[in-house]
Amino acid sequence: MKLTNLLLAACLVLAAAPSSAQSDFVQRKGHQFLLRGKPYYYVGTNYWYGSLLPLQANRARGIDRLRRELDFLKAHGVRNLRVLAGAEGSGTIQGVPRVGPPLQPQKGRFDPTVLDGLDVLLAEMGKRDMKAIVFFSNNWEWSGGFLQYLRWNGVISDSDFRRKLSWDELRDAVSRFYACAPCRDDYRRQVDYVLARTNTVTGRRYTDDPVIMAWELANEPRPMRPAASEAYRAWISATAAHIKSKDRRHLVTLGHEGSIGTESMELFEAVHQDPNVDYSTIHIWPKNWGWLRADHIEEDYPVAAQKTADYIGDHVRAAQRMNKPVVIEEFGLVRDSFSFSPSSATVARDRYYDLVFGHWKRSADTGGVIAGANFWAFNGEARPRPGQAFWKPGDDYMGDPPMEEQSLYGVFDSDRSTWYLLDRYARAQRGVVPVHPKKAKKGGRKPASNNVP
Repeated sequence: MKLTNLLLAACLVLAAAPSSAQSDFVQRKGHQFLLRGKPYYYVGTNYWYGSLLPLQANRARGIDRLRRELDFLKAHGVRNLRVLAGAEGSGTIQGVPRVGPPLQPQKGRFDPTVLDGLDVLLAEMGKRDMKAIVFFSNNWEWSGGFLQYLRWNGVISDSDFRRKLSWDELRDAVSRFYACAPCRDDYRRQVDYVLARTNTVTGRRYTDDPVIMAWELANEPRPMRPAASEAYRAWISATAAHIKSKDRRHLVTLGHEGSIGTESMELFEAVHQDPNVDYSTIHIWPKNWGWLRADHIEEDYPVAAQKTADYIGDHVRAAQRMNKPVVIEEFGLVRDSFSFSPSSATVARDRYYDLVFGHWKRSADTGGVIAGANFWAFNGEARPRPGQAFWKPGDDYMGDPPMEEQSLYGVFDSDRSTWYLLDRYARAQRGVVPVHPKKAKKGGRKPASNNVP
């Protein structure tokens, strides 16, 4: 009888004890992320090329660089990285070379060695207690993405695929992805291929790996045309449900820009209210969106700052209505005087980062809906080639993709003033014990000021 009671008590203790593996997964509870039972608010960056570095034949430019850069990021409190799962196709697209090597070099055919790079990245991140957001594909051309699926299935011609389309032509082309059944099937095969992977370094299945925080449908998936909105909404719902059917442990999100991406706040909320979508994201690009002119940065900055605050506010209110977190997962500003030199000043950029991270910190301090902020992007120790504006195959990868000037938005490891600012926010983050305003007791912590802590 005593032995039976002891066994029963032991079983109850084991049942009550939290699983260490499960507690290491980022989870969502209402409007907050939880990690190891505590609210999770983070400073992060975009490091899409991190999965490609271990594939470099030159160790100094590849795995050694990766390890140095991860150590650098951890030292500065950047613990959340948004990365690419794999590219599709090869060669020029829209007049520019794309990143690679590709995970899916040909329609329906996969190169398993390409995921060796993601294996190494996740293993190294795990050693440093970092979390990854992994996006499966791309609305834009620089990794193949939706245009490649459209070309493989004959929806667009090779000439339209190769040449630089006008904005309206590009919108017309990409919008056809959502109604193209074989295109969607090809995309889903890539999703399934990644989800079925077992890490060759750790021996852990991706679906069992707590280093991965979330799966993202794509980088900036847009309907592109209002006529595609219903097909777009159906694709999001079906894809999110499919991912959850394969993997219940990880979060799912879309990789969205916000209402500018859908041209409708109503559609933005509708696709993020889906029960299989765990949180919303926004991206903010003052120069790209015409809020600020590159040759009038100082003059236009106040307008850009106000529009940024308004955009964040609109999406915070949407997140509150949905009772889900929101992440500011891309934002950036050009260097002063629109320079691409790593030695040029970043006064306006630092001021802009202070603005965006200030919104994040006030949320973190008060248990709000803005859970994370990932700046775009980390250039690390790479440097642009003198006299060469755009990336060419063989060059070191940086945060700016091939169709953009290298160092347009990327942050170098040598940008001391920017890292000083990030350090201050990251230090404050580590000391935060978030309390929701409704639950705060009288005399509790007050919201942070607008200033850098």
